Amino acid sequence: MNKKRLYWQLPFLALLILGSVLIVRSQRAMPYQQNTGFIFGTVYHITYQSNENLQPQIDAELKKVNLTFSTFEKNSVISLINQNRPVKVNEMFTEVFTLAEQVSQETQGAFDITVAPMVNLWGFGFKTGQHPTKAKIDSLKQIVGYSKVRLIGNTIRKDDPRTMLDCSAIAKGYGSDIVARLLRRNGVENFMIEIGGEIVTMGNSEKRLPWKIGVTKPTDDSLNTNQELETVLNVTDKAMATSGNYRNFYYKGGKKYAHTIDPKTGYPVQHSLLSATVLAKNCATADAYATSFMVMGMEKAQKLLERHPELMAYFIYSDAKGTLKEWYSPSMKDKIVK
Repeated sequence: MNKKRLYWQLPFLALLILGSVLIVRSQRAMPYQQNTGFIFGTVYHITYQSNENLQPQIDAELKKVNLTFSTFEKNSVISLINQNRPVKVNEMFTEVFTLAEQVSQETQGAFDITVAPMVNLWGFGFKTGQHPTKAKIDSLKQIVGYSKVRLIGNTIRKDDPRTMLDCSAIAKGYGSDIVARLLRRNGVENFMIEIGGEIVTMGNSEKRLPWKIGVTKPTDDSLNTNQELETVLNVTDKAMATSGNYRNFYYKGGKKYAHTIDPKTGYPVQHSLLSATVLAKNCATADAYATSFMVMGMEKAQKLLERHPELMAYFIYSDAKGTLKEWYSPSMKDKIVK
């Protein structure tokens, strides 16, 4: 009886093995596409295994994100909100605003999509070349604060019409997530998406190995010409974002002012943390927390990470002697290649 059963099972087993071999061969023969373009004021690079070039669909999705969050598009959703014109927000805006609000609450306001006026005041938006006065900073505190805006239904309500929204610290990461969703819908299992340094990966690279992503060494390099790596991370099926104080800055009165502004004080942060890299389940989350950690500094960031074991972080900081040091969450240890 057992022999008869075995004889019946053998053909099915042979077909299963043959099918698996054919699938593996097909996957190995399938080419990797390389798409490059320009969006959100930066360059994107997308590598994915597919017989079809999906760049037209990718660009169409990114255009939707841009028409939702770009403050340079006068008719984007966020621009209409900033102009206090009546607008019903779309699903993209609702998703990002809700996540931003959650991160703001978790970080006690370190992440804040209303901080742009303070950033611009310090000369990192539309540069003024003037050192902000305390009176001017205090006046902006009246209109800056994530709790001053709310999503009610499909409309945004502001406590003060002068409050402005800017999602630049989360939108690029969200854009990477949107492309990842598109690729998955099209059956793509191996890909790497990078938009302005915000990254989502899945599966393996063209070399049949996990994706390896470098973290740039912090240097006083405002022109972004130095690409020396501090470390390399083995990143697969994760999203990664990095925020740093070591490129966008200026000196005034012999003091270095970083591009990261503390929304609660209105002043640039002044602490030892130079770079924060975050791995998370999606890139919008990684993007928002990387920015938050740069505002919070090492100690507060480490305490938050204890409450959020789903997040992985790699920090580069300067010790009392000015020497670069690294710290990473325990779960990040296995991701470090060098």
